[in-house]
Amino acid sequence: MNLKIDHLSVVPIHAQVEELLRKLIDEPPYCDGSYLPPESELAKKLGISRNTVRQATNKLEYEGLIIRRKGKGTKAVQKTVTTQLSNWHSFTQEMNNKGIAFINYQIESYKTFVSDKIARFFNLPEKTEVVKLIRLRGDSDGPFVYFESYFHPRTGITADEDFSKPLYDILENKYNTPVSLSREEITARKVKPHIASLLNISKNDPILIRERFVSDPGGRPVEYNIGYYQADKFTYTIEIQKRT
Repeated sequence: MNLKIDHLSVVPIHAQVEELLRKLIDEPPYCDGSYLPPESELAKKLGISRNTVRQATNKLEYEGLIIRRKGKGTKAVQKTVTTQLSNWHSFTQEMNNKGIAFINYQIESYKTFVSDKIARFFNLPEKTEVVKLIRLRGDSDGPFVYFESYFHPRTGITADEDFSKPLYDILENKYNTPVSLSREEITARKVKPHIASLLNISKNDPILIRERFVSDPGGRPVEYNIGYYQADKFTYTIEIQKRT
């Protein structure tokens, strides 16, 4: 795309830059997730001040069209993974169904003591030991979601399991524990420093937190899962039908 503005136009320069950037983020490679040229580079090419470029990028950031990453730059927020809460799967199944290739950056499992909150959900005594699973996943650009899962001892699942496979297939096919109900709680909170480090984001970047309380067909608790998502990578949709 030819980066050019009309210095003689009656249209304000910042508005011209804003329109130029809107077109830029719709074109490859920027619509596919590549970082935009630095503001200083854009300013030099356009023959304007960096503050004018910043005025335009601030507007697009406010509209949720671009996101700034500390130490990396600015990129378009065009493509997200959309999940419908009425039809949930394991992360592996969900990505496979959408044809999205993902990378397991970290898979770790071990035994640990549950917190009071998880103990209450599992209906177990405090300080009960359970299997904890940690998974850091993403794409070729880097990690974009961090999961922590805790499993009720009744399932029989062990820390030695191959957790690179779809989780709910493992539970059903190997441990005879099908899951049928998931209660979801979705919030936006300030990201914890160690989570920000894992996801390569700033402590000021938006983070989507999803807690999942998973039960079997009899309503018995199976898994507590908490996921930390880069907010520019995921969108949750809820479909509600009005009762007549």
